Amino acid sequence: MNGSPVLWCKDLRKRFKERLAVDGVGFEVAPGETYGLLGPNGAGKTTTISMICGLLRRDGGEVTVAGASLGHDPGQVKAAIGYVPQDVALYPDLSGLENLRFWGRMYGLAGRDLAERVEATLEVVGLTERAGDKVGDYSGGMQRRLNIAAGMLHRPRLLVLDEPTAGVDPQSRNAILSNVEALGGQGIAVLYTTHYMEEAERLCDRVGIIDQGRLIAEGTRRELVARVGERDRIELAATGDLAALAAAAARLEGVDEASVVAGGVRLVARDGRRLLPRLLEAAEHAGAEVTSVELAEPDLEAVFLHLTGKALRD
Repeated sequence: MNGSPVLWCKDLRKRFKERLAVDGVGFEVAPGETYGLLGPNGAGKTTTISMICGLLRRDGGEVTVAGASLGHDPGQVKAAIGYVPQDVALYPDLSGLENLRFWGRMYGLAGRDLAERVEATLEVVGLTERAGDKVGDYSGGMQRRLNIAAGMLHRPRLLVLDEPTAGVDPQSRNAILSNVEALGGQGIAVLYTTHYMEEAERLCDRVGIIDQGRLIAEGTRRELVARVGERDRIELAATGDLAALAAAAARLEGVDEASVVAGGVRLVARDGRRLLPRLLEAAEHAGAEVTSVELAEPDLEAVFLHLTGKALRD
């Protein structure tokens, strides 16, 4: 990671009566990085970020944001965070513009600075043309996009997004994800919770997998896949000498298995994308013609299943 972390937390713990909801969670997020907390509903994601944001009292652990300690300078920490909760925190009888002006004043913005920030955030979330409409008339996806705008108004060092696409239609979901993708380029550290594997793979520079209140693994997608030994699967549809093709492929560095199947050759390999040019060259030398290639890379769902013994949405 580049530079000092915007968010650093260590050994976070929270118990609700007999249930240990968060058990020793710790991680950090750098400027411009999107860090995903990936886990099923009830894994402890929302409890963790609620403690980070100072909304829930910690039973243990430490949090610093932008160099300030939550224990010693809670006001400074909260001022550096933009929090976007699962539930939409907007006034339905006010317009989008009025909502943002209200929340901007809550952040201490005023005058030209407030007007410029409202205009800029409306443009980021694609709601400029609907700014004068009542929020109650917005679709669920539009309300969630305005919710994100409210969290961004004061130029936070850390933007915390808790399941921001829950319950929205595919078009709005894609718009929200595109908005989040753009934030890293602005240098904002983003903490993103989700139980959707595809969102974590699309958005997150690094992912922390959380289950039953514990952070059981973290890293880039490729690092997590390598950690559990998952490999790429390649299907080569081919004609000609398939046995020679399988034998030639098996000799390539990075290929762990190669076998002839109906209509082609099936491979298990590491970093399959880099192997493809050499596989095609090997096919030519082996007297086989490849007609199509199908590459299946392991995903975070496979990693989660390997680490926990259950599917992500069980």
